[in-house]
This record gives sequence, structure tokens and C-alpha cells, in this order.
Amino acid sequence: MQSFIQDVVQDVLKHNSNIANTIFILPSKRAGVFLKKALSKSLTKTILAPEIYSIEDFIEKVSNLVTANTTTQLFELYNAYLSVGDYEKESFDSFLKWGQILLQDFNEVDRYLVDATALYQNVAAIQEVNHWSLNSDKSEMIENYLHFWRHLEEIYTKFNNNLIQKGLGHQGLIYKTSVSQLSGYLESNRKKHIFLGFNALNTAESILIQTILEKTDAAIYWDIDPYFLKDNIHDAGYFIRQYQKTWKVLKDKPLAGLTNYYNTDKHIEIIGVPKNVSQVNYVGDILNHIQSNAPETLQNSAIVLGNEELLNPLLNSIPEHIPATNITMGQKLESTTLASFFINLIEFHEQKTDRGWFYKHLLNLLTHSYTVILFDANEVSTHQLISKIKLNNWTYINHGQINALLPEHATVSLLFEEINNDPNKLLENFLALITSMRSIEAVKQNSLLLEQLYKFYTLFNQLKDLCNNFTYINNLKSLKHLFKQLLSSETLDFQGNPIEGIQIMGMLESRLLDFETIIITSVNEGVLPSGKSNNSFIPFDLKTKNGLPTYKEKDAVYTYHFYRLLQRAKNVYILYNTEPDALEGGERSRLITQLLTDDNRSDIKEVIATPTIQPIAKEIEQIAKTTTLTQLIREKAAKGFSPSSLSNYIRNPIDFYKQNLLNINEVMQVEETLAPNTFGTIVHDSLEELYTPLIGTTLTKESLNDIRKNVTTSVARNFEKTYKEGNISSGKNYISFHVILKYIQTFIDAEIAAIKDHSIKIIALEQSLSVPIEIAGLDFPITLKGKLDRVDEFDGVTRIIDYKTGKVERRNVELMDWDVLTEDYQFSKAFQLLCYGLMFFKMHPADNLTIQAGIISLKNFADGTLLFAQKETARGPKNHLITNEVISDFEQLLGQLITEICNADIPFSEKEV
Repeated sequence: MQSFIQDVVQDVLKHNSNIANTIFILPSKRAGVFLKKALSKSLTKTILAPEIYSIEDFIEKVSNLVTANTTTQLFELYNAYLSVGDYEKESFDSFLKWGQILLQDFNEVDRYLVDATALYQNVAAIQEVNHWSLNSDKSEMIENYLHFWRHLEEIYTKFNNNLIQKGLGHQGLIYKTSVSQLSGYLESNRKKHIFLGFNALNTAESILIQTILEKTDAAIYWDIDPYFLKDNIHDAGYFIRQYQKTWKVLKDKPLAGLTNYYNTDKHIEIIGVPKNVSQVNYVGDILNHIQSNAPETLQNSAIVLGNEELLNPLLNSIPEHIPATNITMGQKLESTTLASFFINLIEFHEQKTDRGWFYKHLLNLLTHSYTVILFDANEVSTHQLISKIKLNNWTYINHGQINALLPEHATVSLLFEEINNDPNKLLENFLALITSMRSIEAVKQNSLLLEQLYKFYTLFNQLKDLCNNFTYINNLKSLKHLFKQLLSSETLDFQGNPIEGIQIMGMLESRLLDFETIIITSVNEGVLPSGKSNNSFIPFDLKTKNGLPTYKEKDAVYTYHFYRLLQRAKNVYILYNTEPDALEGGERSRLITQLLTDDNRSDIKEVIATPTIQPIAKEIEQIAKTTTLTQLIREKAAKGFSPSSLSNYIRNPIDFYKQNLLNINEVMQVEETLAPNTFGTIVHDSLEELYTPLIGTTLTKESLNDIRKNVTTSVARNFEKTYKEGNISSGKNYISFHVILKYIQTFIDAEIAAIKDHSIKIIALEQSLSVPIEIAGLDFPITLKGKLDRVDEFDGVTRIIDYKTGKVERRNVELMDWDVLTEDYQFSKAFQLLCYGLMFFKMHPADNLTIQAGIISLKNFADGTLLFAQKETARGPKNHLITNEVISDFEQLLGQLITEICNADIPFSEKEV
């Protein structure tokens, strides 16, 4: 296959072997590299090289203006906006939300040489009609809104004049100026101009090229197959058909550069793949296939990314044995981890309040990968600070607390230095951080990171200069919005050899380039083509009337590029997402549908690469009891099994293994709001503190009223002890504090009501028990341990009381069948009560005891004390008493459970919870 560029070079040299006095103008700079290669291969003698320009560079040369960068354009546009009209203006921060759209509109108006005065008068008239107020007397807000539209043409004029005075221009202004400067350029330049590979031209480009073709010895070569020109409705030939009809220089003349390659035999596969990452993985499979079957073709292959955000996952999917790849597209700065680090840092300082920094913002910064790199390089650990924050429940952290916990170090201090909402100060710190990061050994060895650091260093210097020259960026919020705008438009350009290896590019980078093997990804509606997006202040009807491009022209551009890639290719792989959504594009592209309906294409193969998903049986986790684990169980048994740990085993043996044997608990976290376990601890500690003076006494109304007065003080003290330095003065914690007060006050009031008809004597509070138990078949010590929240005498009957802050119902503590105790977790509360009863009996072996055990559920307080009971059976009526017989039956059941836990032949097996 001979490329289009090679065809053009041969034709040019055939008519003129000395091309030193020739200027080649191409759609892109990238194509210029391939043109130089083709020229060097075709020339037989040494000559002076011709001039080669991209169309943007050529027009900039004609106009004598320099392109202003996006940031400068935004500042100059805001300057023009402020200087025009006497009405209330928006802040720079608000302007950034729509300034980029206005820039695009001005750019388009100038590139298409539209009469700006007439256009913006029409826009203002439309807004006058459309505004939402029906009153004849307009409010100040509506007047300001309409003033903006009325002054758009003045803003446009002021903006352009300001740029021209500085020798600068936006792209549209440069194009517009080049048209007026063209005659002067042609008088001073007599070289032959050759245009090649153009398709969709704006009005300025069209006039320039036509004028040069008409007035000089110039030529233009069109990169298109006649097949698309002859089809009057095919979008691939839409623009060139228009030029054939409207350009005088082309009328009744054959177009140069046309070649019949599209209808040659090709291998075309249309492949549906689920989701984006699967697409790039499939690209890796295609490359493996090519490498195995035709490795020589890899040198003339290209991967075209419809969605350029797939670049990073694609780079990770290319097989290591592929000899060479070259990225001919830029990586968006906003997709780099370094960008997230600086945004994180801006937001960290922006969100600081009078109370300090919210802990989540600080933890986000401390755990960011680049923060870790900085700290490690300076031998500083964040672990101490993070642990201190979590341990003390610091929801807000001030500068002094950070300084007290972190050693003084210049680089580390830059992260936390007081900024006082000063963008200049933060930018200086950013520049210092980048300088420091460059010297870190881990960074030195990462060439990509060094390139990113250099790009950000340039960007921050540029921002710093603009902040010094303009007063618009006066707070961190404005800086953040401007920084994000720049990140979305700035790219990190990769350097490589564009004529070797597999080329990775976006659709626009493929202009004028031909490859034998093409892989195109994300060929979905909304991606290729990009669909109906009207990100403009100019209504659709006005665009159509003034010859401005709409989504229809944009669709034709994508169609041309898509089919142009197919023209000379022999192997084509077109991938699309079979599982589209709003963010990743819609159904498969109309370009695929159009290709499939082409009667002249019978060489297309359709493939759906969706994997067959077999239902996966969930594997039950099992932990075998090794000798080491068996020894650990015996040690735990000797120290003591608690009722809650045994309940945990009943619920799920794997949880018992992890939490009660290995002591693997949840990661410690800051409690912004009171956690349930902390809530329960405060309630228990407060009740213990309040009732301790009453131990050994019979409750009276007077004694209960006395402790009721101390409820608020006691709860506040226990909040401070348990919740550390967590804030309880507002929000949900404030509510939790008053809920606990209400719980305890209601509890005491219920006791006051109960003692009118009953006698209640407090025997013990928070009594710790630890008793040995003997189990047949086990020759090592077994201990049962626990803490009784309260032991009292109720009308002479000893009761064991367990407080629960969660909801417990009577059905959870009443049994019909003993076996459910060790099988069904919903009876865990009954199981725990019997454990407490067993321990109490063991502690009083000589007494002929009859006791009761119950739960007071503070969340279900209306049901009173929920006493353990055996439900009515054939053996007898419902019974709340726990006797020696009951304890004997339970002890046998408990022995079976502990024997199972200690049995080395029975693994810990997962239960569905």
C-alpha cells in the first residue's frame, strides 16, 4: 500500500524535481514528519528542504500575530467584560463558569468571518424576547441580565482590540486577520504553495486557499476516494462536494489526489465489547494475535482512541513483548495523579474554618500518594498524626495541633503553612513543593513524573504572573476554578518516534496518515460522532443563518475521518461498547450501521466479545484448626470465653476466629457522630456512676430523686471520658447526648414508679465474674468470664439484669426448644442471660438459689424487664425462674458448644449472616 502522502510527493516531484521553493501546508504538524520522511526517500540528490507548515502555523505566519494561551485569553476577556457597560458585573469566579464558552463563540465567529455586530444584535433581541419577566418594569437582576446580551458585541470588539495591541490573538482573530493580510504576504512570498489533505474548512481557510490557488502557482490535493464523492448523501464527501460546486478554481476541473482504494479487499471486524476497560484489554488481545501471525505489520499499525480518556488503561493493556509504541496524542493533565494532589491541597486550605480543618480533608491529604512520597523522603511519618486524630475523635484539627505532632521540616511545613486565602502564597508553596519533589530519588527515576512536574511548574509560574498582573484571582476558590479549567484544556505531550512502531492517537491526529492495520475504539453514539452538543451562547437558528457550524457539520467531519482511515487499510478492527450509559456514550455508532448497510462491502465480520458468565457458587470459607490454632484456642479457653464471644461463634464461626481469637477488629476511625458501641458505653458507665452510692440499699423515692439530679453531670462526664475530644455541642452528637439523658431519666422514673408496689435492693453493679467449668472429654482448663451490669433483689428474688441500648424483644429471651440456643443467633440474648446465670450459680455453690435473669432494653423500654423464660410446654407452664435444673441443662448444652470450638477436627466454617 502506498500512502496518500507518498502519492502527493511522487506527483509533485514528477512536475518539479526542485522543491526548495515550495511551501507545503497540511492539516496537522504530525503529518509534516511523515511528509519529510516521504520526501527524503523519494529525492535522489541533496536539496534545500521545502517549508512545511500546519494550517494553524501558516495562518499565524500570514497574520503576523502570536497565539495567546488560554489563560491569557480568559484574563483579557474578563478585562474587556469589566470595561464595557455600566451594570453589575459578576466576580471572576462566576465568570470562569461561562467565560470559556464565550471564548469559543468569539473564536468561531472570527474563523467564519461572521458580521459580529449583526449577529450579537440578533442574540440580544432573542434574549429580550425570551427573558422570564412579564412585567413592563424589569427588576435590577433582569436588567443586568439583558445588559450583558446588549453589550456582547462591545465585549467582543474590546477583547479583540486588546489582544491586537499586544500582538496577540485567539485562533479566530488570527484567522480573520490573515485574510486581510494575505495580499501583503503574497507580494513578499513567490513560492509555490501546496495544500494537501484538507476536508472541513472554515470560511477564513476557504478564502485563503481559494485566493492563493487563483492568484499564484499553487496546488491542492484532496485525500478522498471518488466512491464518497459520487454518493451525493454520503457525509464523508459532504465538504469536498460543496467545494467542487462553489469554488471557481475547482469548477470543471478534476480533483488532484483521488485514489480508488476503499473498495479493495479488506479484513474488517466489528467487535462489541462490554465496557471501556474490556475494550482496551481486547486491543491487547488483537495485538497479541497480530504479533503471532504477522509481526511485520505492527510497524504500520495504529490504535485510534475514540474516547481519549482510555489512554492510561490502554498503556497498561499493551503486551510487554510488543516491540515499540509511540503516543501521538497528549495526556490530559486533569487525569494525572499529580493534578489530584494539587486540587486536594487547594481544597484543603480553601475549606479551613475558624475551628481548623475538618478531619476528612486532612486525612485525604495525608493519605494521598504524593504526600506519602514527600513525607517518606523527609523521614517523617504520618502514622502518629493519623492515629492521634482517630484516637481523640478530632473532627476539627487546628494548625497548632498539627505542628505539635509533626517535626519541623521545611518541605512538610509547606503543606500546612497558613495561607489566609492568599492565592499568591499558595502558588509559591506549590512551586517550592515541585522543586523539592524533583530531588526525591523515587521521582528522579520516573521520567513521566518528572515531565508532569515540569508541566505543572510552568503552569504555576504562568498563574503566578497573571495573579500579579491582574487582581481578579483574590481567593482560593477563584484559583481552584481557574486551575480546573486549565487542567481540562492543557495536555502533557509525549515525545517519541512517530514513524516507528504502533501509533496511538486520537481521531484528529490521524489526519493525512495511512496505516495497514487500524484499531478504532469507542465507536459509539455520543463518542464517534460526539452527538448534539450546543455549548454556545449563539442559538442554533442563528448559527445556521450565519454559516456557523452545528452538530450536523461536526458529524460530517467525524464521518470523513472514519472512512478516510478505512480507505487504504487492509486490516480494520472497530470496537464499540455493548453496555452503554449516559457517561460512556450511547448505542453503537451510526458509522457502524452505515458501514454494514454498504452493499459494496461483503468483507465485514461481526463479533460480540461478551464473555459467557457461568453462575459462580459461593465458596464457603473454612479455616482448618492447625496445631498452632488449636493451641491458641486452648489459651483463649484458659483466659476465658465471654458470653458475647460464644454468641459470635453461634452467629458465624469465622467472625469468632477473626475477632475473638486473632483480635482483628475494624479499623479505628474518627466518630463524627456517636457510634452505637460508644453510645452503649456512655449509658452503662453513667448508670454505674449514678447507682454506685445505692449498692447494698433498698431503693427509695428520695434516693432515686437524688441521683436523678446528677444525670446531666454524669452523662457529660462520661461523654468526655469515652468520646474523648469529639464535639457534642451541635448536630447529631448533641441529639445523642439528649437521647442518653432521656433514656436514663426515664429509667430512673420507672424505678420510682416500681418501688411503690415492690421492694428493690441493689446488690452489685458491673460485677466481673470468672469461673472455671468442667467439660467431659476436655483435659485442659476452661473458663467462662463476663460482667454483670446489675444484680438486685426484686421482692426477695435475685435478678441478674443486662442493659441493652439496642432493641430487644420478648421473643428473643423466651425458649420453647433448648437446641435453638446454639443454632439460632436470634436467641443470643437468652444464651447470654443463661451464661450469666451459670456464672452466678458457680460463684454461690452453697446457696440453694432461685434467680431470674433479664434484659432492660432502653430502646424498647415500654416492655419493661424482659426476663428469660421457658415457654409453656407439656412439661409445665411458662416459667421465668432459673433453677439448678435449668442451669444443669444449659451447662450440658454449653459443654457441647465449647467442645465443638476446641475440636481440632472441626474447622471454623462460614455461616451466611
